[in-house]
Amino acid sequence: MNPRSDPFIAPAARSGPDSTQDAAAANTSAHMSADTSPPHAAADAAAIGVPLPHESAALHVSGEATYTDDIPELHGTLHAALGLSRHAHARIVSLDLTAVKHAPGVIAVFTAADIPGENNCGPVVHDDPILADGEVLYLGQPVFVVIATSHDLARRAAALATSEDVVRYEPLEAVLTASDAKARQQFVIPPLHLTRGTPADRIAAAPHRLAGTFEVGGQEQFYLEGQIAYALPKEMDGMHVYSSTQHPTEMQLVVAHMLGWPAHNVVCECRRMGGGFGGKESQSAIFACIAALAAHRLQRPIKLRADRDDDFMITGKRHDAVYAYEAGFDEHGRILGVRVEIALRAGFSADLSGAVATRALCHFDNAYYLSDVEIVSLACKTNTQSNTAFRGFGGPQGALVMEVLIDSIARELGLDPLDVRRANFYGVGERDVTPYGQRVEDNILEPLVDELLASSDYRARRTALATLNARSPVLKRGIALTPVKFGISFNVPFLNQAGALVHVYRDGSVLVNHGGTEMGQGLNTKVAQVVASEFGLPLSRVRVTATDTSKVANTSATAASTGSDLNGKAAEDAARKIRERLAALAARLLGGDARHVTFAGGTVQSNGTVWPFAQLVNAAYLARVQLWSDGFYATPKVHWDSNTLTGHPFYYFAYGAAVSEVVIDTLTGEWKLLRADLLHDAGRSINPAIDLGQIEGGFIQGMGWLTTEELWWSRDGRLMTHAPSTYKIPAVSDTPAAFNVRLYRTDNVEPTVFRSKAVGEPPLLLSFSVLLAIRDAIAAAVPDARHAPPLRAPATPEAILDALDTLRADTTVAAREGPSCAPNEGSSRDSGEGPVAKPTETA
Repeated sequence: MNPRSDPFIAPAARSGPDSTQDAAAANTSAHMSADTSPPHAAADAAAIGVPLPHESAALHVSGEATYTDDIPELHGTLHAALGLSRHAHARIVSLDLTAVKHAPGVIAVFTAADIPGENNCGPVVHDDPILADGEVLYLGQPVFVVIATSHDLARRAAALATSEDVVRYEPLEAVLTASDAKARQQFVIPPLHLTRGTPADRIAAAPHRLAGTFEVGGQEQFYLEGQIAYALPKEMDGMHVYSSTQHPTEMQLVVAHMLGWPAHNVVCECRRMGGGFGGKESQSAIFACIAALAAHRLQRPIKLRADRDDDFMITGKRHDAVYAYEAGFDEHGRILGVRVEIALRAGFSADLSGAVATRALCHFDNAYYLSDVEIVSLACKTNTQSNTAFRGFGGPQGALVMEVLIDSIARELGLDPLDVRRANFYGVGERDVTPYGQRVEDNILEPLVDELLASSDYRARRTALATLNARSPVLKRGIALTPVKFGISFNVPFLNQAGALVHVYRDGSVLVNHGGTEMGQGLNTKVAQVVASEFGLPLSRVRVTATDTSKVANTSATAASTGSDLNGKAAEDAARKIRERLAALAARLLGGDARHVTFAGGTVQSNGTVWPFAQLVNAAYLARVQLWSDGFYATPKVHWDSNTLTGHPFYYFAYGAAVSEVVIDTLTGEWKLLRADLLHDAGRSINPAIDLGQIEGGFIQGMGWLTTEELWWSRDGRLMTHAPSTYKIPAVSDTPAAFNVRLYRTDNVEPTVFRSKAVGEPPLLLSFSVLLAIRDAIAAAVPDARHAPPLRAPATPEAILDALDTLRADTTVAAREGPSCAPNEGSSRDSGEGPVAKPTETA
């Protein structure tokens, strides 16, 4: 079913109470599978489970939504721009800023020497200078900041950094790739090494063996709103920083630390972001710090809005990865033993690479039970931008190589890759424990895949494609079904906490503040729905205010798909406390038992008497009942031993599966996604319209990572794909004509907010099906090939042609020399050690 005509989506665009109830009914009857619980009663469903529009939807489409750059500038506001390094690694020999200071409109120029506190904005390790001091570690690193009367004049002056008369360098040797860094044993954190069982022995004894290498590129977050901060100095050494950030508390702390102040001197506020995707979790810090530094030194409001090219050059991306793997398996494709090394390009500093490498390690298994496994995860130090969080946070990099390996095993055995996947699925009993020791207790892989098989008609289409390919010499089609099992929680346990404030005013309206940030994903809408449901109010009676460190303190980043889980629960806790006070008062005033007081439809009912909600609230005020409350939530069960790499790092798992069908042109390497069928587990969805949007967006974003978005650096370390002209994100035309997206809805087995599940990151992994469908189409073009296509990611037309050429050459050699010829490098049978280094040897 096309979502444009899907009754599950369409009602979200209508208005009025009847349409929302119709939507809920359509949701229940047509699009909820495996949901055995009764539907919500109308009163309880006033705000939960209804596909309501995003709370700022009208502002988004009208252009009235206020982003950081839209905040009215105070009188005297000045503008900042950054002077960037010209070398990937060099010593600063001299720095003469006279010409910059005398440029038109320039008020001041600051360097690292002007920072009163510590010159560091690293979120974990203190290895990330705000401004370079004596040495530059990547091309594009900020060296100085220009303050001028306008944005344009500041940028013109900062551009003088390219002059030898301003900054003179002594170039030093630069390490640019993960492979080179690994060879030199350069890591930003110690290697991570997890072993279960005896994988080397199991591989050696297996009936079939396979070894190979694979690589996947990085990905620019490409948020529509770039990095920006607006700093306003306040009395008594205070600073108010408006920052486009996913982590206001961290911005508060790094600014305070840089200025040498206590945290209470700094307030960080964020009403909304125009996208984040992880790129504004830690890397907004350098912009917040520099704006605050200038504001403090000049006692003037300072705005720092990075140009898109500068944003690309300064900020980190998704970690690209190089893999080496070997596996032993039986005739059904069941993995008996597997070893993998994941070498991530971390960049020049640690940033969040430790957590990314850990999450990659914890997602290598994806949906499959691995009895004997060895995983090495490396965060390689290079003279490039410090890579950082990106939607999935290492999970996609970990799971991708497993899907490539499964596909290669199937092609070695001549089996349908889906059958090999199902043979390796997590099961029950001994087959439900992950390599890191957590049991998979909520497994719904089999029924979810069964439903997708039926709705997508995968088997029949695969047969039909074989017939089509036999008749088509140039255009070849491919199809793939891939599953997802994605862990939800921060893998640093103390981050799994959140707070909220709820205020009920005398007229019955409600104001909510929480520690999460809104970046377009609908977090504020969901939190408002949760609070409205608690009070039995329509959503219009609840308002969510800007995230502000002076209201809810010590918050965690809005990341790791935990926004609704954490902040929704905290807001629910706060609202429930007020509701219980109101229920006790209603029982006293109206008679009855407080436990049986109901809140629904904007009214309160007790002992047969119905009052408007606002009437009870006003009575509570007159009776001096507290009408505000704080709420707090800490995720239970989560624990992790970073020394043994074992524990229970995830509260629960989210599941999904996708079928993608593509066509490739074997002469040009061009390809097109013809159809995609997505079935994803959102638990009991709080807002199906928002969740469907997240699934669609995550899938397309992941597809861009794996197919079109290619980052590349020149030999001197300059990022060459630093603008929309050279870096290609997917467009509307890349969305398939047949795009069938549905929710597989069962209640979360854990008591999350309304038994919902996180849906921000997991759907991105559904895009693996696109890459493997392209691989399937390449294989169809060379049916006599002995091995899987050696396709790298992103699968650009050049990469597709390279894979075709390699596969054809290998087939030609095999036909000429017979079965004893050497295997190709990308994926090979292995009768001994194989072509790749043992993972333990590189660690």
